[in-house]
Amino acid sequence: NSCPGCCPSTYNSTVSRLAFSFLLLLGSLVSVIMILPGMEAQLKKIPGFCVGGTSITIPGIENKVNCDVIVGYKSVYRMCFAMACFFFLFSIIMIRVRSSKDPRASLQNGFWFFKFLILVGITVGAFFIPDGTFNTVWFYFGVVGSFIFIIIQLILLVDFSHTWNQSWLENAEEGNSKCWFAALLSFTVLHYALAFSAVVLFYVYYTTGDDCTEHKIFISLNLIFCIIISIVAILPKVQEAQPSSGLLQASLISLYTMYVTWSAMTNNPNRKCNPSLLSLVNNTPSPTPAPGQEVQWWDAQGIIGLVIFFFCTLYASIRSSNNTQVNRLMQTEEDQGLAADDHEAAMGEDGVRRAVDNEEDAVTYSYSFFHFSLCLASLYIMMTLTNWYQPDADYQAMQSSMPAVWVKISSSWIGLALYLWTLVAPVILSNRDFN
Repeated sequence: NSCPGCCPSTYNSTVSRLAFSFLLLLGSLVSVIMILPGMEAQLKKIPGFCVGGTSITIPGIENKVNCDVIVGYKSVYRMCFAMACFFFLFSIIMIRVRSSKDPRASLQNGFWFFKFLILVGITVGAFFIPDGTFNTVWFYFGVVGSFIFIIIQLILLVDFSHTWNQSWLENAEEGNSKCWFAALLSFTVLHYALAFSAVVLFYVYYTTGDDCTEHKIFISLNLIFCIIISIVAILPKVQEAQPSSGLLQASLISLYTMYVTWSAMTNNPNRKCNPSLLSLVNNTPSPTPAPGQEVQWWDAQGIIGLVIFFFCTLYASIRSSNNTQVNRLMQTEEDQGLAADDHEAAMGEDGVRRAVDNEEDAVTYSYSFFHFSLCLASLYIMMTLTNWYQPDADYQAMQSSMPAVWVKISSSWIGLALYLWTLVAPVILSNRDFN
């Protein structure tokens, strides 16, 4: 059957992952639109949202929120709540799906119209959740989920850099080795230059206050950790166990670690330790925000966070890695389904190119873990768009908080530890096969 909608099992696993990722990105785009200036006036028309809004009364819901400050954030919280519930539901449904012969695989790879309707239905329902403690409770869910997703992002970057390095080394072996090695060296130097420049800027601008001791410790520790992983990556025993390991991966991870460090410091509520970029450009002190005016999401670290998020989401949908340690961490296998991939674009008798089922024997990735990752991604996008601000008790303002700082910093440390483990595991556990 050449009609993809008629036979869900003909969907390729990559297509399914891309389709689910598209739903996530679509929801993220809606969240971005909702938080943009100018949307507040429209959202005030929703019953029960804010003071001065619609006069329609719904039992249990009162117009008591300062919409000039929080309404956009409430919308993002509810949109991302809907996406998280949607993907968590599928994560539960897809537990222990082993092959496309499982009836649940048809639900994974087809029925997209109905899945879209389910997502829309959950979203509509989320907008009528009474306030109560929803924002505060969901904030902590977002913190925990984002913590885990930051680590997943780093694992994906490890995998990407490994694949990148291996691909260019293979190209160097096939011809014009000087050109390819020069390209590898150039990107490695660029990554380290950017990371080192970031460290210098951090020390200059984010440690000037008397109460900025934590920032000095964060910057120093992460600088030391990045030096350690760079040295370990080129140790002779590590190179012997993993010939494709090198400084390209370590440099990219170091640069990402510096981004996470910067992102953490920008959540420090102490403005003396957390100057805004506008104040740095204008060489003026950062003003202390007045109540009801301290929420600003469109800043540099948020934009960079969105870019990294979109890249990692896309890469997670199309990745095909032979890094065994990363595959185990990401619940994927490099060998499963490859035999069927040779027939992926098989030609039919009528000359029409058709997709075929490449997961009859075994799935090429864990359906359940993939959806769980998208659930965490929904929480991460929520926290990124809201700058990790924490709603206060009466919902009249949103405030930066130190827990967000510690979540990001600790996730960077755990991510570095995982990368270090991918380097030393083949050496320490030499009796196990990592190839």
